[in-house]
Amino acid sequence: MIRVGFGKDIHQLKGHLPLIIGGVNVPSLFGAVSYSDGDCLVHAIMDALLGSIGEDDIGTMFPDNDPKNKGRSSIDMLKEVVNLLKSKNYKINNIDTFICLEQPKLKEYKDLIKKNLANVLEINENQIAIKAGTNEKIGPIGMNLAIECYAVCVVEEM
Repeated sequence: MIRVGFGKDIHQLKGHLPLIIGGVNVPSLFGAVSYSDGDCLVHAIMDALLGSIGEDDIGTMFPDNDPKNKGRSSIDMLKEVVNLLKSKNYKINNIDTFICLEQPKLKEYKDLIKKNLANVLEINENQIAIKAGTNEKIGPIGMNLAIECYAVCVVEEM
């Protein structure tokens, strides 16, 4: 059986916070406001993967009122989601992502993000796409007030 999942996440950006995307600390004047480490891309990927197997969203699996999730690495949470997929006998076929962020430009970080995520997801790099674009200075993303990420995945029963 083949299943598809979709995930989306958005985080407010503020000065003097780290900007973590796909487990990579990207140098920036602004970082994501979040209960965890604010990795918007990983959050979108987790929601896509959870949805593909009929599970609830990351807010249910990793609630923001649980002290163990305060400041927690999203990569660690993603590892739990990957283990859940395996326990339900699913494997990832591919993941397609889009990062919407005005600044900084991500061109030089996309390969590192892809490599890092492929390693955590236990897939080949050619099974994940990392795309990025701006919001052309429109809305909260265009004004550097937010980062928004989307992910679509296809999983297959083993």
